[in-house]
Amino acid sequence: DGERNLVLIRRALESIGIDYMVVFPTAMLHVGMHPQLDMEVVLSRAFNRWLVDHILKADDRLKSMLYLPFSNPKASIKMVEEFAGEPGVIGFMVTSVRNQPVQANPYMRLYATLQERGLPIAFHSGYYWQEPVLTQFSRFVGMHTVGFVLWNIVHLVNWVLHGIPERFPRLKVIWIESGLAWIPFIIQRLDHEYQLRTSEAPALKRLPSEYIREMFFSAQPLEKYSLDALEFTFKMINAESQLLYASDWPHQDFDLPSTIYDLPFLNEGAKRNILGGNALKLFNLDNPKGK
Repeated sequence: DGERNLVLIRRALESIGIDYMVVFPTAMLHVGMHPQLDMEVVLSRAFNRWLVDHILKADDRLKSMLYLPFSNPKASIKMVEEFAGEPGVIGFMVTSVRNQPVQANPYMRLYATLQERGLPIAFHSGYYWQEPVLTQFSRFVGMHTVGFVLWNIVHLVNWVLHGIPERFPRLKVIWIESGLAWIPFIIQRLDHEYQLRTSEAPALKRLPSEYIREMFFSAQPLEKYSLDALEFTFKMINAESQLLYASDWPHQDFDLPSTIYDLPFLNEGAKRNILGGNALKLFNLDNPKGK
């Protein structure tokens, strides 16, 4: 109980006023670009074991979507088989900064393994300033604006166009920490392009937007400076049932629960769903007493 990370996380739970916290470390966001693929496997397994044994088992309010060494599909499957069912493990996470295509055949067994266990997969965005196109930015603002959206756009488009939702209809997918402003763009753009070349996505039985609106998105960072635009975005993604509150604590731009609760266009039910109800259903968590 004296573990420093555990102390800090518990302080956050109490100060922010939340019942469950899904924890994940910033330091792991770049491991997917490690030049030695075996290192991603070794580091992620060591971290996952430490997280389960020293953090998650110490407090049942703490949960995690464990890191998947996505560069190695077989190792990713072994990670699910080893850690699924461990206390506090509610799914598995891919760090989006990587160049492996999500539609590659070796990943199909991984998706099937997750679907069989009823565990969602998440793609956590990040940035990689060494990516050639991003080296053109000389300011962090520009890189952060584009970098934290870029890989999630690529992975989501491939996820949809290659029919992964049709192949694994019970597999829930979450897109984390790339904000929300990009989603109306990609919905409209992808529907338009798909209808011009439907032959390139023969696995689809519906419009891309219909699959996207069944996916889950985290709210942080919430682009809230135009409430009209934000309200439109919430409608585009069916936020009342698909949006998950996220704090991104302890970063300087973290969002308190009031960021959602104070939105004037949400009714009480929508606020409750986004702040917790949607996550309880998605992760099959018990509703805290009295909530």
